[in-house]
This record gives sequence, C-alpha cells and structure tokens, in this order.
Amino acid sequence: MSKPKAVVLLSGGLDSTTVLAIARAEGHDPYALSFRYGQRHTVELDAAARVAAAAGVSAHVVADIDLRAFGGSALTDDSIAVPHHDSADDVAADIPVTYVPARNTIFLSFALAWAETLGAADVFIGVNALDYSGYPDCRPEYIAAYERMANLATRAGVEGTTRLRIHTPLIDLTKAQIIERGLSLGVDYGLTHSCYDPVAERACGSCDSCLLRARGFAEVGVTDPALRPVG
Repeated sequence: MSKPKAVVLLSGGLDSTTVLAIARAEGHDPYALSFRYGQRHTVELDAAARVAAAAGVSAHVVADIDLRAFGGSALTDDSIAVPHHDSADDVAADIPVTYVPARNTIFLSFALAWAETLGAADVFIGVNALDYSGYPDCRPEYIAAYERMANLATRAGVEGTTRLRIHTPLIDLTKAQIIERGLSLGVDYGLTHSCYDPVAERACGSCDSCLLRARGFAEVGVTDPALRPVG
C-alpha cells in the first residue's frame, strides 16, 4: 500500500525539520512546502533545500509571496530592527516584532491548496506554544479553528471525501524536548538554520531564535551541530 501523502511546512529551521522527520516516521509520504515571502534573508531557504534533499521528500515547492508589500515585522521590514539579547531569559513573552502578521494563516492556506490538489488529508506545521507563546498564530485554539475552517472551505471537505487534519506535534514541547525527539529520529540539525538576523550566512547568536535554540541544546547537553567550524 502507498503511504498517505502529507504537506509539511518547511522553513529550514529546527522545528520544521523535526516535524518533517516526525511526519515520515508516522508513515506519511511528505511533500515539503517553503516560502520566499520577502523575509529579511533567504539563508533559511538554502537550509530547507538541504533538509528536503536529505529527507528524500517526494517534492519540495518554494512558493513566492511578497509580504514586504505590507511590512509590519522585523522579518519583512528593514526599518524595524531584529531584537538582540544577552540571554534567552531576556526574550519577552508578549508578541515580538518578529511576528509576521497573519503569516501562518497565509502559509496554511497554501498548504491547504496543495493538499487538496494532492488528495492529501494531512498538513504538518511546527508551531510551538511554549517558546513562542507570544505568537497568536501558534496557539492550539488557532490551529483548531483553522482546521474547522479548512474543512468548510474545500471541495473535499464539503463532499466528504477527505477530512483535513492539521498536525502540530511540537505545540506543547519545550525546545529541548523538540531536539531530543529529532535526535531520536536521526535529524541532522547541522543542515538547519534558525537565525533571524544572520551575518554572512552565519547565525548571529543573540536574536530570540538563536538564544532559544542554544538554550535547548544546552539543556539536552549536546553541541549544536550547526555551530561546527566551517572547512
């Protein structure tokens, strides 16, 4: 029997790479979806390509969207600086300026369209409600609401041929728990990139994402392979 197809949102970061491994481990045939959305840098897309190739996905699509047309985020507007801190303890719990307005809603809509085209009933997304509790589109209630909407908005849902399910396997995990799960599945985190504000394609080490990633690896007691020397 063929494996059920699943669309996996893949940014090239630690979380989405772990989710891709989980989707495959759970018996799905993954189709990876990344976005060139006007983000501050495209280093993450290079990482997504590496991850997708290593995972042997059935297809990897990079969709183009220009969210710079709206701005409103440090990731899509050069006039808004990416915050930097000395410690992960300094990362604020409120909605940060790195939040991209409606990004997950937009990304999930593309994933929904591709899933329906593929005849897939499953979409995987690496949202997390612990380390990024300030992001409104990473909460369980948001995902549940979107799933309900998705099953009202598609031909497959209306005709009852397919009921879409949005999988969020990381939503209640700490960064350390996510890393442990990925390592147990053989994920090579050296292929990934998480930094919001890289310098010459190297992680800055002081943005929110870098600090939370570093704390996760420290709690696991493992050196982050993405920090290994070049050459």
